[in-house]
Amino acid sequence: MSLRVRACGLSDVGLTRVHNEDYFEIDPQHRLYVVADGMGGHSHGEVAAQIAVRAIRDSVERTSETNRPARHGKRLEMAIRLAHEEVLAAIEEDGTLVGMGTTVVGFLLDGDVGAIAHVGDSRGYLLREGALEQLTQDHTWVHEQVLAGFLSKEQARTHPLKNVVTRALGGEAEVMVDLREIEVEAGDLFLLCSDGLTTMLSDREIKERLASGPGPSGGGQPLHEICRALVADANAKGGVDNVTVVLLSIEVAPEE
Repeated sequence: MSLRVRACGLSDVGLTRVHNEDYFEIDPQHRLYVVADGMGGHSHGEVAAQIAVRAIRDSVERTSETNRPARHGKRLEMAIRLAHEEVLAAIEEDGTLVGMGTTVVGFLLDGDVGAIAHVGDSRGYLLREGALEQLTQDHTWVHEQVLAGFLSKEQARTHPLKNVVTRALGGEAEVMVDLREIEVEAGDLFLLCSDGLTTMLSDREIKERLASGPGPSGGGQPLHEICRALVADANAKGGVDNVTVVLLSIEVAPEE
């Protein structure tokens, strides 16, 4: 049984920001999907996000044309590390960009194995058979406090430092990339998103939206409508940040 991917993405400036510093990529040829959330203000975050996403895309494209000496998960991890170097190089070249950076989450599919890698608090989720799983762990100060037992998840959601990231592309000289590989199944629905969504919506609210999407038979609400609904939900709750979502539906490929 061969699988295919249908994908859709949407990015919105939100209700309080002037610039949209998020950026996303859907590359069906290489089965690459990326969301980046830039930081730095005055459009510099947008610069960092675009540099990172394009560097990841270019790296994956180059390595797909070789003999693939490494698993695709390692290719994705390497692409994110190269993106970090590209952001640092841009800062070194242009002093006005000092302070910019970006979070990133990427998904790369090879056969029936998906690799998800991330830096920062942009997230990846999987909805499978009605259950929602967060595939990434936020690289933030408050999440570290939750892991240490100093804060509850409920306290973390409203903490004034909840948006302080501990890892980002363009930050420290070295970057740590979290990587995970997962076998995909027909009926899986993956969500990549910036924290503009997860700051506004709980996992329960996200799950309810995703549950209306396509199932193993391909029925349900179209992906573009779910993307619009997620963004609208975030804006209805206040839209305090840019909101970006990318949805991937894993389906059985029709027989030729």
